[in-house]
Amino acid sequence: MELKYLYTVKTILEAGSFQNAARQLNYTQSTITFQMQQLEQELNVKIFEKIGRKMVLTQAGKEILPLIDNIIKSTEQISNYGKSTLEISGDLNVAIPESLLIYKFQPLLKAFKEQAPRVKLSLQALNCYVIKDKIVSGGADLGIHYDVGGSSASVMNRSLSAHDLVLIASPLLVEDQHNFTAKNQVKAVSMIVNDPSSIFQQKFDQYIKDKNIVMDNIIEVGSIEATKRCVSSNLGVAYLPRFTVEEELRKQSLIELPTELESERITAICSHHKNKWLSPAMELFVSLLEEHLV
Repeated sequence: MELKYLYTVKTILEAGSFQNAARQLNYTQSTITFQMQQLEQELNVKIFEKIGRKMVLTQAGKEILPLIDNIIKSTEQISNYGKSTLEISGDLNVAIPESLLIYKFQPLLKAFKEQAPRVKLSLQALNCYVIKDKIVSGGADLGIHYDVGGSSASVMNRSLSAHDLVLIASPLLVEDQHNFTAKNQVKAVSMIVNDPSSIFQQKFDQYIKDKNIVMDNIIEVGSIEATKRCVSSNLGVAYLPRFTVEEELRKQSLIELPTELESERITAICSHHKNKWLSPAMELFVSLLEEHLV
């Protein structure tokens, strides 16, 4: 059995398709297809099936996945035995929300690459609920995300840091639209949203629902940087983690609007599957998390 075929299985799970896996591995798609055909023939089981546009594990594939993980884990343990962090190699797949990746993780990533330059680090910027699913399914080694509750018994979590949230607007927003504390309002202002299913957006949506505050419109823009630009251009207001807008608030290119959500916070946590072997690369990354985010 070719070990690289097993790594290909993991890459397909992470990438979601043969085509994306081929791109990540720098293979042709026909190479990926050939490898899976060879592995399925050797094991006499069907590993993948196509559901919609995604390749997912068959029941047999789900049953043998822990065995594949064990083989890869054992190989990495042997190859990294007795090595310093500068010498360790292998892959490390980390799933993380865009907000933390952009505004909190740059010093950590720099330190990791300096201390483990031979590790291939793959970062996936995803929604927190998707990250939870990735950890359960084995699609990521580590998940750093906000605590959205409903943790699986198969997942190990550790708390990292808590973060304040803030409603922001442009200094140009007319003053009679600043009030987000009174009930029963129809606002002539739009809500700028980077991710409608983010935990902080859900908190604000529930808040205005409880207050019976109706927004003029919702504009989805897909990224926090785009959200801030839209707010700066006075296209609407947005509710974001305070650390993502600290510089703009300090420079007064954005302003904070009062709400009754001052006590609301979101907690960042680190997750991994309880059956996942903590490789030297994972242990280093976790130690840097505790150094930079606790």
